[in-house]
Amino acid sequence: MLRLTPILLAILYGLIAYRFSVWRTQKELDARSTELADPRILAVTARLARALDLPRIRVHIYEIDPVNGLAAADGRIFITRGFYNQFRQGNVTADELGSVIAHELGHVALGHSRRRMIDFSGQNALRTALGLMLAKLIPGIGIMIASAVTSMVAARLSRSDEYEADAYAAALLTKAGIGTAPQKSLFEKLGQLTGGRRGAVPAWMMSHPDTGQRIAAIDKLEAGWAKKDHLT
Repeated sequence: MLRLTPILLAILYGLIAYRFSVWRTQKELDARSTELADPRILAVTARLARALDLPRIRVHIYEIDPVNGLAAADGRIFITRGFYNQFRQGNVTADELGSVIAHELGHVALGHSRRRMIDFSGQNALRTALGLMLAKLIPGIGIMIASAVTSMVAARLSRSDEYEADAYAAALLTKAGIGTAPQKSLFEKLGQLTGGRRGAVPAWMMSHPDTGQRIAAIDKLEAGWAKKDHLT
């Protein structure tokens, strides 16, 4: 029983962390967001809504500077103020911003947003349990190994989610008559918009796939659609 105690404590820690993370995230988003009302973006979301047979799609602006989109665990879609400012400055088009919204809708539809919150707490639990065990076997570096292993697993799962959300967005944008061109062009701009330096981080530790690989995946998806249409 004593041998199982660290694992049981880690599971309990994970459950508590999950509930606290959900509460803290929702409180933060409620306090620092407002519903987007720009008619140019609303025209794009209206097309997405029609493609999904929905009356409307609500998008909120999250008042932080980094360029990003977010799908909350409760299903709400957010665009950061930094991303919206890039649109207002002419660096991003309405259709490109619409591709971000479609991508985040994919995370919601595919259950990624809720699962990610659970995964986050689960990763903390795994890191704690693995760290406690390895610390006994390899004093001094056991905790570091546990953290590295957990981060590698988390990055791989996150990249898989991104590919799935990209595919959902590509299908939705095509159905809405917007097409995937804005999605691809935005991928090519992301490095400059976010100020990221991809070479500074090993590929297997990145939570998002390589830009070229994401575009290639969409091209492959479209080729499959074209082949299917030709056969039918």
